[in-house]
Amino acid sequence: MPLTEPYDDHLPEEGSSAAVPGAGGNPGAGAPETETGPPETGSAGGEAGSAGAEAGSAGGGASEAGSAETGPPEPEPSLPEPVRQRIVALTAAVLPGLPGDEVPVPLRRVAKFAPNRRARLGGSAIAAQLTADPLFRQRVTARVLADAGDLGAAVVDGTAPAAADPVEVAALAYLVRPRGWRELIDASGAVVRAEADSAVVAELVREAEQRATRAEHDRAVARVEADKLRDELARVREELGQLREDNRQLQRSLRETQARERRANDLLATERGRATRAAADSDAELRRARARLAEAEAAAGVAKASAKEARSVDDARLWLLLETIGQAAVGLRRELALDPVDKLPADFVADAFTDAPVTAQAGPAARARDTDDPARLDQLLALPRAHLVVDGYNVTKRGFGEMSLEQQRKRLITGLGGIAAQTGDEVTVVFDGAERMHGLPPTPRGVRVLFSRKGETADELIRRLVRAEPPGRPVVVISSDREVADGVRRHGAYPLGADSLLRRLSRS
Repeated sequence: MPLTEPYDDHLPEEGSSAAVPGAGGNPGAGAPETETGPPETGSAGGEAGSAGAEAGSAGGGASEAGSAETGPPEPEPSLPEPVRQRIVALTAAVLPGLPGDEVPVPLRRVAKFAPNRRARLGGSAIAAQLTADPLFRQRVTARVLADAGDLGAAVVDGTAPAAADPVEVAALAYLVRPRGWRELIDASGAVVRAEADSAVVAELVREAEQRATRAEHDRAVARVEADKLRDELARVREELGQLREDNRQLQRSLRETQARERRANDLLATERGRATRAAADSDAELRRARARLAEAEAAAGVAKASAKEARSVDDARLWLLLETIGQAAVGLRRELALDPVDKLPADFVADAFTDAPVTAQAGPAARARDTDDPARLDQLLALPRAHLVVDGYNVTKRGFGEMSLEQQRKRLITGLGGIAAQTGDEVTVVFDGAERMHGLPPTPRGVRVLFSRKGETADELIRRLVRAEPPGRPVVVISSDREVADGVRRHGAYPLGADSLLRRLSRS
């Protein structure tokens, strides 16, 4: 549908423009500058404005012609809230479709909002820009009319269909601003207010009907309550008669009880006399018992003093004995002239392995320091209080992997029992397994068999065992796993390959 330039009372009306320069007017006289409609207008006012602009340009660069002196613009009408919201919604809907240079600066950020947030968050800015910027309003109007169809054409003509939504008509009239647009807005506002008043009246009628219904219900409830109260009153009267009869019987019982109480008081006086005499006898017996207790306490004090004196003699003898032992130890240390040591036996073993070159020529001494030589294992196990930790399956699968797991464990544990018996050292063998296996042989003396828990490997259990040992104690770990060897070495243990233990077991 071709767009028609809408009428705007802020712009000059058709036929009111002054003569072009050169026809008796002053060329370039500063007429008030006005906004023009969209370039694709087809109205007579648009053609006149274009002709006036061409004439002003030909007359030597004068300002736009055709603007007659007009009075000050009328103030914006007061819009009902539904109409204002509809205007903002229509503008927000077409705002993203405008070119970037046609969107006013305050609304460029609003144009990037999501559709459901654009009218809600940018409503105030959109309404202010529509009021202050007629050119922006006309650009919005052109796009709104393109979507409004027949209703938009009717509003441009200054008429409103009888079946049209008054809010929609008022919103289009505000944007298009045809002749008589204020009357259209006033009429639509009156319809909106009438609908609002009708809704208020309907709500008041509905509330009045509800109050009447509640009042009728309350009257019915009151009648029911009155009937219940009458029944309750009759029941209370009946109970009152029964209570009066019960009261007469209770009075007779009270008189009989008072007579029995008097007789009981007489008996009580007699018993009190007897109790007084018994209390006097008890006091005399108590005094005699207290005297005997004082004598017993005196005897106990004497016995306690004697026991304390005997204990003091024993403590003196014990102190003298300990003092004699301490003096003897001090004299023995002075006689032997022993200086404090700054190295433990494990430090000497570590220094010996550090000084030995790795690439030494083959010979008896070099073979004794080989990581798989059982002689080196014997040297470490000869250290005092040594602890041998064995990675079980790492050794068994390397030495006798053709056997079943049960036979492997049995053979390794039996061999370790012989080493523990020969050296007297502590031996611990660790196997992978979430729970203890069945079919194990009896554990030899000095050998500890451990299984890793669920979620833990034997390597982690070995590292925990090494970390638990005190610093300086010689700990020997048998495993061919390089990761295990590196881990225990950082904690001060001595890692050896599985072949050293296998050769030691084969020699036994």
